[in-house]
Amino acid sequence: MTFPYTFVDTHCHFDFSAFKQTQKHLDIANDVGVSKIIIPSVGESNWFEVKSLATQFPALYYSLGLHPYFLKQHSDDALDNLKQALSSRSIQCIAIGECGLDFMLEASLLTPDMIQKQYQLFEAQVALAADLHLPLILHARKAHDQVLKILRQYKPKKGGVIHAFSGSYQQAMEYIKLGFYIGVGGVITYPRAKKTRETILRIPLNSLVLETDAPDMPLNGFQGEDNHPAKISLVFDGLYHLRGVAREESREMIAKQVWLNSHQLFSLD
Repeated sequence: MTFPYTFVDTHCHFDFSAFKQTQKHLDIANDVGVSKIIIPSVGESNWFEVKSLATQFPALYYSLGLHPYFLKQHSDDALDNLKQALSSRSIQCIAIGECGLDFMLEASLLTPDMIQKQYQLFEAQVALAADLHLPLILHARKAHDQVLKILRQYKPKKGGVIHAFSGSYQQAMEYIKLGFYIGVGGVITYPRAKKTRETILRIPLNSLVLETDAPDMPLNGFQGEDNHPAKISLVFDGLYHLRGVAREESREMIAKQVWLNSHQLFSLD
């Protein structure tokens, strides 16, 4: 059966071991309309892997960055290495990230020195995005105000996406004013996620992109299982059920707009 809509999974860790049989998992995703997948990197350890995958499979794109969660793994030369990697990036490299600030980490990663390192790495990556005219894939936990302050300072022209957004409507609109999109994932399938669901209902449709964060962040009803880019169709269903009647948006309207948003944000072909 041909799926009626086509999707981009704008955030999927397709280099993780859960997806070792790459073509098999691409076929599973394609069966439900997922024709393009963006793989964000987390640090120097997987830059080569995400680039290699995107080189081998035309449906895959990638980004290069330094994730705050893996702070201890980033070498002293990480920023120089990132600049070098970006200078030799392939056409499939469409963003910088995953990067950002995370103030929900374990205590050993939230010492003054480590917090300073978070800021240093993040600010440098935002500056790089501004210089290279690339969008950002952002990670922010308990740090939206601080992230917004840095974005206002550097004003990256290509904007980016706030991955796994769970902040307030007001914070979402501040990102949107700066040219950023809001990443919509499986969290909206959980009835208890009332604040996030209300925010996604209220913000403009032309500011939303779909994502899974697979193999992490399983959808409601699939707890304990690896997530999969094929689940983007269920995220889409969740978005339609959330907005369709309330905003008088048809399935076709939502599918077309989030597809267009993804392509505009990441300059996909």
